[in-house]
Amino acid sequence: MDFAVEDWGLVPYAEAWERQKTLHAAVASDRRPPTLVLTEHPRTLTLGRAATGENLLFAESWYRQQGFEVFWVERGGDVTYHGPGQLVAYPIFPVARRVRDFLRLLEAVVMDVASSYGIESYATPGYAGVWVGEEKLAAFGVAVKQGVALHGLALNVNTNLADFEVIVPCGIKDRGVTSLQRLLGHELEMGEVKERLTAAFRARFADVSAPTLPPSGRG
Repeated sequence: MDFAVEDWGLVPYAEAWERQKTLHAAVASDRRPPTLVLTEHPRTLTLGRAATGENLLFAESWYRQQGFEVFWVERGGDVTYHGPGQLVAYPIFPVARRVRDFLRLLEAVVMDVASSYGIESYATPGYAGVWVGEEKLAAFGVAVKQGVALHGLALNVNTNLADFEVIVPCGIKDRGVTSLQRLLGHELEMGEVKERLTAAFRARFADVSAPTLPPSGRG
């Protein structure tokens, strides 16, 4: 699959969400090619379709007072954190009904990046994400509308991991979170990580053909 790449830099979540929807509509109507968006967000909590709010440890008003933005969104999964130093990737790709295969490819992309730094990671059906030991390195949450994916993955690069302590990340109480910085012992240059992630996307999706979407855009 050929795809374009857009680097949005550090963008407030609300702005990125709207831009993502506009891009998604263009891809779904075949007015734009599949597009991989790379971005970072200020301190933000998002709650997906599985969330009830029980994995927020405080009232939403408390988070906003502490400088977090809070959004209930249409992706899968529970609550997660976004913040500076975390690389967020939104692959706005046609997937039709091959959602499970798409998720497995996203996991493989992140594991390829980890491996390029000498880090052994794994994915498990029981706990969505990519893990190193008992700690999550990357979280996933996607939605599929009109046969095209939106939202995506969040890879902890130089993330402030203390910000995860104010939630139960993804609703998983007995496991922690980690970052490339913690695992490698030094801060990473984000541009380099973006290059490695983009290369891994190109390699993993090279032989994936974009499904033909119905003329109505449904699927």
